Amino acid sequence: MRYEPADPQFFVRNRKRLLEQLKPSSLVVIHSNDIMPTNADGTMGFRQNNDLFYLSGIDQEETVLVLCPDAALEADREILFVRETSEHLAIWEGARHTKEEAAKLSGVKNVQWSDGFEAVLHRLAPQVEHLYLQTNEYHRADTSVETRNRRFITQCQNRYPLHKYERVSVLLAEMRTVKDPEEIKFIQKAIDITEAGFRRVLKFIKPGVGEWEIEAEYIHEFIRRKSRGFAYTPIIGSGKNACVLHYVENNRICEDGEMVLMDVGAEYGNWVGDMTRTVPVNGKFTERQKAVYEAVLRVMYGASEILRPGLILSEYQKQVLELMEVELIGLGLIDSEEAKKQDESKKLVKKYFMHGTSHHLGLDVHDVGHPTSEFKVGMVFTVEPGIYIPEENMGVRIENEFIIGEERNIDLFAHYPTTVEEIEAAMAE
Repeated sequence: MRYEPADPQFFVRNRKRLLEQLKPSSLVVIHSNDIMPTNADGTMGFRQNNDLFYLSGIDQEETVLVLCPDAALEADREILFVRETSEHLAIWEGARHTKEEAAKLSGVKNVQWSDGFEAVLHRLAPQVEHLYLQTNEYHRADTSVETRNRRFITQCQNRYPLHKYERVSVLLAEMRTVKDPEEIKFIQKAIDITEAGFRRVLKFIKPGVGEWEIEAEYIHEFIRRKSRGFAYTPIIGSGKNACVLHYVENNRICEDGEMVLMDVGAEYGNWVGDMTRTVPVNGKFTERQKAVYEAVLRVMYGASEILRPGLILSEYQKQVLELMEVELIGLGLIDSEEAKKQDESKKLVKKYFMHGTSHHLGLDVHDVGHPTSEFKVGMVFTVEPGIYIPEENMGVRIENEFIIGEERNIDLFAHYPTTVEEIEAAMAE
């Protein structure tokens, strides 16, 4: 295992918290993700189902977690199924966890091989009334690819049509929004690795380098620090490319006098970082670039102060747009008189700042959490305002992560070069 594993008691606590929310006479079944194919016999890198990982800490395919708190036999109340390792598998793909290793990582005492799952399910299902199954219920999820969990729902409903089916993802989404100190440790590690990559590229960027070369500098630094790589497809956009919100081609030469926007994050132990910085290609901000950058920076820190317990996302975004409107007027991008007369449903600010300011972060980059839920202490949010001016070939976005605290929020990017002066100094080293 490349990364230092999380404390197994974290997963024990998570399972206990989940069990406290189940209806009496219930069975929970959560499967791992599939290894996804590419072409011919190629496959993508494996990425675990985050709900399963959150409850077990097991980071391999063909894993199933079964929780049955009211089972007749105590040993049946918590069972982890893992893929059986073998000499053949060890030679061709690498050995998988032994039962002892899986028990140590997860804190589950009863670990069995995956091929025994069906028999155990058929023994436990008649003992319960409710079956809690998992599917991706994120509000912007693409569900066109059928997952192992989705296939299991169909199989289970065909086999046990008279049971009452429940949604475990709803319970886990609420649990995952507030971060355990163990999670914060891993998120901070992912952010620190991202910072190392950022400092590396600040010394590398200059006129004539390719966006793809900057991407290569990041991945080198991430992997050498035990990350598996990017937490999401990196955005390296110079000049007008910075105005394309999800620009991922990274195939242009960075030119003198331009800025380059970098939205990247490292993964560590399945938790993620998410950073955006925008820097001058030649190492020196022009007066206009500095003005736009510092306007975005003021909104970023202003938004981080608004991001407090009790607020909901829509109210928060409305207040951030008010901050941004002031800055856009100051930059001459919006006319103050027109702003006074604007239609509230078509705010002028959205011409230059058209996306949301914040999202949950954790095991997912856009982590689970309902958009109408109130902010709570212990949640981790990104704060990422931006100003995009295609007519000036300039886009500026700045993004930090914050933990919502009791008295004040904690900036997990506190040691990053962030101000104009800090970035110019780091690029001059």
